[in-house]
Amino acid sequence: MSRSRLVLALASGLCLLAGVGLGMRFRPALDPVLSARSASEPAPASFGAPGPDFSAIARRATPAVVNISATQITRTDRSPFFSDPFFRDFFGRDNPFRIPQEERRTSLGSGVIVSGDGLVVTNNHVVERARQITVTTSDRQRHRVTSVATDPVTDIAVLRIEGKDLPAIPWGDSSRAAVGEYVLAIGNPFQLNQTVTMGIISATGRSNVGIVDYEDFIQTDAAINPGNSGGALVNTRSELIGINTAIYSETGGYQGVGFAVPSNLARKVVEQLASTGRVRRGFVGITRIVDVTPESAASLGLKEASGVVVMELLRRSPAARAGLEPGDVIVSVDGTAVDGAAQLRNELAAAEVGATLRLTVMREGRRREIAIAVEEATPDA
Repeated sequence: MSRSRLVLALASGLCLLAGVGLGMRFRPALDPVLSARSASEPAPASFGAPGPDFSAIARRATPAVVNISATQITRTDRSPFFSDPFFRDFFGRDNPFRIPQEERRTSLGSGVIVSGDGLVVTNNHVVERARQITVTTSDRQRHRVTSVATDPVTDIAVLRIEGKDLPAIPWGDSSRAAVGEYVLAIGNPFQLNQTVTMGIISATGRSNVGIVDYEDFIQTDAAINPGNSGGALVNTRSELIGINTAIYSETGGYQGVGFAVPSNLARKVVEQLASTGRVRRGFVGITRIVDVTPESAASLGLKEASGVVVMELLRRSPAARAGLEPGDVIVSVDGTAVDGAAQLRNELAAAEVGATLRLTVMREGRRREIAIAVEEATPDA
């Protein structure tokens, strides 16, 4: 081999070694994920891998969600000089120039068609005290409302509109709703009709929220905003499992905490409102209960902090006649353990008129069985 060829071969070899060395030095910087991954770990999924597809569910459910516009008309006495501070200070409340006027306020919300003949479910607060209600379906057709029935206790209202073979969402079983399950919230937030948002069920049986008297909410992180009230909460089987009712927010907008009336409760209320225009509720006369705490358990003669304490009940009520007394600790109803005051309050409110509730109570450390006949609640009960 000539001297020139030997120098060329050595130079090529050095370049090759240098290239390998440079590659080994800079590879971690170029691909830190690969360099840090254990050889036993699986390769990452492709960026093109599809996520969950809810388009078919949205296509089936969205046509059954309607827009509701409710106009409230209130009468006020205003003076044409009301804005003048001289007249306001001089006459005060006895201003002789006051003129009766009407003020119109329009609230916007959502509703769900649950039967093809025009039965629409929404929230009571959407249509409460409304003089005029307009329902607009997904095909932009306006429908006249022929009847309205409301239940403020659960914040559910039922509207009847004219129409045949309307798109409807089938009822689902909300007792099967599981935390972590995918759900869609469908409604008309900010007048953006047929808006679909996706999330999961964050909690079930949520109470003590302070929205209505009877609370057993499904909590979800699906985006719910003003205008969504009365809309549909739908599961992945395209079933209605809740009526979107409220949000928890410090700003007035979406913060990931929304609440829906579960379908099993809403359906019972809707059936009664549609057939009779009102809801019959059971009444036993227990007016105040509190949870048993670890501190109070010992003084009540309990081995553990479970059940609820009866603090007050009405005289001559079904509970009082059955022998229940203040200070009794209710530990089960019809064989089901009582976890807390909110659960018991819901069970008592859901009790059917004419049924008999069998309560297991602890009194001075002794177990007692008390049977209470459920009567119909009167408006002043």
